[in-house]
Amino acid sequence: MKGLTPFLWFDDKAEEAARFYTSIFKNSKIGTITRYGDAAAAAAGRPKGSVMTVTFQLDGQDFIALNGGPHFKFTEAVSFVVNCDTQKEIDEFWEKLTEGGEPGPCGWLKDKYGLSWQIVPAALGEMMKDPRGAERVMEAILKMKRLDIKTLKEAYDRSEKAGVR
Repeated sequence: MKGLTPFLWFDDKAEEAARFYTSIFKNSKIGTITRYGDAAAAAAGRPKGSVMTVTFQLDGQDFIALNGGPHFKFTEAVSFVVNCDTQKEIDEFWEKLTEGGEPGPCGWLKDKYGLSWQIVPAALGEMMKDPRGAERVMEAILKMKRLDIKTLKEAYDRSEKAGVR
């Protein structure tokens, strides 16, 4: 493992979460699972022999999950963006990641472990480059929970036809 690796703190669901995430994303796998020994268990207040960390990959990106106890919770201040080429991809990721979680506005959602995700069309970056076209796209996004590529493209195309861009 090298480079930038997100380190995710869970109460006691690190392995379950890693298995959930790797079941959703292609090119994903569970790596090493470490367990609490005497010293670490005593320091962390976790049961000896229970899962301490799980390394895993999602679409080739390395992650580490820790069972660190209830001290810290995920917030929307950090989220993972999933760029999707098709509406089918958006729909599939949305359905799987909101299962047991909750949908949010503007393509954001919170999964059943409390981790925030943004499920967006890969083309969104291009649409947002031109400030005038981006305004209509943003107006459309603000009315949505799950993003709809066709609606966003129509909003973008309206700005072009109206001579806004």
